[in-house]
Amino acid sequence: MIPAAFDYHAPSTVDEALALLAEHDDAKVLAGGQSLIPVLRLRLAAPEVIVDLGRIEELRGIREDGDALVIGAMTPHHAVETDALVAEHAKLLALATATVADPQVRHRGTIGGALVHADPAGDLPAPAVALGAELVIAGSGGRRTVAAEDFFEDLFTTAVGEDDLLVEIRVPKHTGWGAHYEKFTRVVQQWSIVGVAAAVRLDGDSIAEARVALTNMGSTPVRAAAVEQALVGQPATAEAVQAAAAQAAEGTSPPSDSNGDAEYRRHLATVLTRRAVLAAAGA
Repeated sequence: MIPAAFDYHAPSTVDEALALLAEHDDAKVLAGGQSLIPVLRLRLAAPEVIVDLGRIEELRGIREDGDALVIGAMTPHHAVETDALVAEHAKLLALATATVADPQVRHRGTIGGALVHADPAGDLPAPAVALGAELVIAGSGGRRTVAAEDFFEDLFTTAVGEDDLLVEIRVPKHTGWGAHYEKFTRVVQQWSIVGVAAAVRLDGDSIAEARVALTNMGSTPVRAAAVEQALVGQPATAEAVQAAAAQAAEGTSPPSDSNGDAEYRRHLATVLTRRAVLAAAGA
């Protein structure tokens, strides 16, 4: 299908983009377009104005800032997947990004677009939560920083308001941590039926710290706090990890759909958590 007619704007600065959003009540932001364009083509949305962020260079790139990596919201998935700083300091994010769709989508899609879209089956929200990322939002009142656990508010809903823009993702460095992203799909390149983001810091043969978050086990990414607590101080063995992973589904509200019911997803969460943690620990 062909989208409904709209006015198109391509600002070159964040301030210009914010001014356009403030001026037009019915505007949509175009990042990579991998989610918005199909919606427009199906006429599930028919905005009067499209604000394309593709020419705003300040929203691209990856840099260090003390104990954090700063990733511009318009940085393509491929750049995140292949960047040396991300591989060294936020390996979990690189591994999860490598599972997103296919190479064509990863070259066009952006990290900020994926996070703001907030699809519960999307593969980047859970790693952002697991790593304790902070998201910087620009609006008419200036910039504010929101923790990833508070950023995702509900199904396809985030802390980004109608006149706001996500401009940066700040990821605390997890240098030396093991990491793994395990997802289950029925078809290659499909959205995750369930996914698990795990990062582990070892002290000798024992797990000193663990960060685990789940994909598609609720309307927002779910931090598996019970698993994290159960892992600390335990040996990185299959038996110890399996015992901790048994708590993965606690506090979750997985959906039931054609890919599986809620109980099936709870089972998957325990299995995938065990696999993800063992892989992250190098066991």
